[in-house]
Amino acid sequence: MRTRIIPAQITTVEDKIAGNLNLTQLLLLVFPAFITAIVYIGLPPILSFSIYKLPIILLSVIVCSALAVRIKNKVVINWLVILLSYNLRPKYYVFNKNDIYLRNMDLPALDKKPRALFKKSLTQKAKTVIPSINVGDLVRLDDLISNPRYNFSLKSSRKGGMHVAFEQEQK
Repeated sequence: MRTRIIPAQITTVEDKIAGNLNLTQLLLLVFPAFITAIVYIGLPPILSFSIYKLPIILLSVIVCSALAVRIKNKVVINWLVILLSYNLRPKYYVFNKNDIYLRNMDLPALDKKPRALFKKSLTQKAKTVIPSINVGDLVRLDDLISNPRYNFSLKSSRKGGMHVAFEQEQK
């Protein structure tokens, strides 16, 4: 009587359908037949043999049979999927410390008194002070910027400030 060893991890065992071929290999070996039918029916002259159809059919047969080969008990197409998923993944992970996902937030408890203060601040109108600029100053600034003897440059600092410079050209 034959005895067979049943593996503990059943998910790692591949089902053999025909001989030593699994479903992936069978589909890869049948796929060129579908490609041949599509080429034979779809490309002109329709339903007749032509020389230019032969390389397309042979290429599909060679590629699919190469992908169906086993190397170290894995089908070549599985190796390609693993390599592509590794090479197409992001290479750098950028950690955002400002992300609030799964972070404990300590929020202050709100009382009635702050709400009353907030309502009072809405009723008061904010006074904004707009600086007055003289028209003569604007005209002088426009002349200074458009003067070809001076170079006008804007440079940003590291902390976000802006440096404005007027430099006279050296001759």
